[in-house]
Amino acid sequence: MRLDDEQESSHYEVQDGRGGGGLGGGLGGGLGMLLPLIGSRFGCGGIAVVLIIMVVMGVNPLSLIGGGGGGQQVQTQKPASGQLTDVQRTSLKVLGSTERRWTDIFKAEGQQYPAPTLVFYSQNGRSGCGAAQSAMGPFYCPADQRIYLDTDFFKEMETRFNAPGDFPIGYIIAHEVGHHIQTITGQADKIRKAQQSASEAEGNALQVQMELQADCYAGVWAARDTNLMEPGDLEEGMRAAEAIGDDTLQREAGRRPVPDSFTHGTSAQRMQWLRKGLNSGDPAQCDTGAA
Repeated sequence: MRLDDEQESSHYEVQDGRGGGGLGGGLGGGLGMLLPLIGSRFGCGGIAVVLIIMVVMGVNPLSLIGGGGGGQQVQTQKPASGQLTDVQRTSLKVLGSTERRWTDIFKAEGQQYPAPTLVFYSQNGRSGCGAAQSAMGPFYCPADQRIYLDTDFFKEMETRFNAPGDFPIGYIIAHEVGHHIQTITGQADKIRKAQQSASEAEGNALQVQMELQADCYAGVWAARDTNLMEPGDLEEGMRAAEAIGDDTLQREAGRRPVPDSFTHGTSAQRMQWLRKGLNSGDPAQCDTGAA
């Protein structure tokens, strides 16, 4: 991606959770709020893994239903851009690009676009939805309209998922921005309400709709900022979308893919909707519910 001349977003924070309570203390109340988010992202298996980690590290899982004592000490700062790492600055350039593109889209509809804030943390952090853990991957918290990112995830994209390059960084951040769009337009709230009266399989299917729409919105951003695209970027994006499909992840984990458990969509679906956004550049074409 051609990001050298791109203006960085000013909407960012950096959290330092080192030296705090780690996984103990205030994790109980915060993680209790986050379990539904972990479940929607990784399914029941993800929740089980988190609970096992808590037991291993001496944290009582029953604290999830209580307040939990103490609290992880997390400092939030906004250092000058020059003090950030290269990957953080790249992330802010992508975020700045999404702000400009979505501002144009909203303005065309006579609306203002309220940009989200990108929060960088390392291993442990705190969000408006509770504890932030690097094992969760990047996520968007609708409660505080912030995107939480441990940039080590991009190393995992390269090593574990074999999806190197700048465009996967853009795709991941633009996908989370897609969830922000769903929140401020009320789309996410409608899905959440529908999930309350749905079966587990139906609720997962609704979650897949949200995730695929966020993929499509990521494609819309890239289509609207074609000056950033370089030869090979599209292939990098497709490779990243394929690598994080539910069926691919379940096979890699040695499991038979179970469609009813999917929460993000198959590799084919994720590539399909990313490409649809790229080809159309039109958010109106991202109605995954109708599809």
